[in-house]
Amino acid sequence: MTVRRPLRVGIQFPEVEREVRWPELVDLARTIEASGFDAIWLGEHLLYRWPDRPSRGPWEAWTMMGALAAATSRVTIGPLVACTNFHNPALLAKQAATVDEIAGGRFVFGLGAGWNETEFRAFGFAYDHRVDRFEEAFTIIRTLLQEGQIDFDGRFYQARDCELLPRPRPGGPPLLIGSNGPRMLRIAAPHVDAWNTWYADTENTAQGVAPLREIVDAACNDVGRDPAAIARTVAVHVRMPGGKGRTMGDTTTTRRILPLEGPAEVIAAGLRAYADVGVSEVQVVLDPIDRPSVERFAAVLPILDRG
Repeated sequence: MTVRRPLRVGIQFPEVEREVRWPELVDLARTIEASGFDAIWLGEHLLYRWPDRPSRGPWEAWTMMGALAAATSRVTIGPLVACTNFHNPALLAKQAATVDEIAGGRFVFGLGAGWNETEFRAFGFAYDHRVDRFEEAFTIIRTLLQEGQIDFDGRFYQARDCELLPRPRPGGPPLLIGSNGPRMLRIAAPHVDAWNTWYADTENTAQGVAPLREIVDAACNDVGRDPAAIARTVAVHVRMPGGKGRTMGDTTTTRRILPLEGPAEVIAAGLRAYADVGVSEVQVVLDPIDRPSVERFAAVLPILDRG
């Protein structure tokens, strides 16, 4: 008897743990797909700086997603999450439609407002009024993807008599909001298909999901959206043998967050606990993030599949 996997399991791609070149990245993506995982997720960041270590930056996310879409055939691909404030929103909608076309409809469009002031300043993007800017950008992006045209004249962005051609698939790619902010959630809740939170916000536990789920439910109720219409997704930090802590933008979390680790049965039980609290997908932040770790972690999947 086949038991359906209780939740989708995606893998977060390397960011700034080390400098990873394209041959390793494409091999990693194909390994993730061949191993039976459901998704590949990429952060969209430009530059990290810390007081006690050299600066680092990842590759540009949209170019990378297009390349990975062409190099894979089954897994979904998406940004976790795209920063609308790094882009002209109408052009960002066109980028999303293009990647979705390359992926054959496997693109999931995660969106947020950004948080790392360093990269905003270094690359010349305004850091003020981030939620106000997000609201205008999101209006342009989702309208173009879902309806194909918009005439918008806002305080921060304009898209006058704009059309998205060629048209993406009907309705456009699914939208995911990466935020726990009540105002951000109220902006996005009428239109998104999914919500995501980072593992630091749940203390990397399934029990930590409930308070955030309530915030999402409240936003849905405020705007008249059925909370059940928005899927819940959560990043989970998992440590494999040899893991020493993933280098991410906010290093303060590494001192207080306990990773999920242990034998495959233990990790599977930990992930199943997220399904039990209503999470439909986990984005696994694997430590270390390399091919051997992906292959070791893949032993969790048949245990999940058996129920």
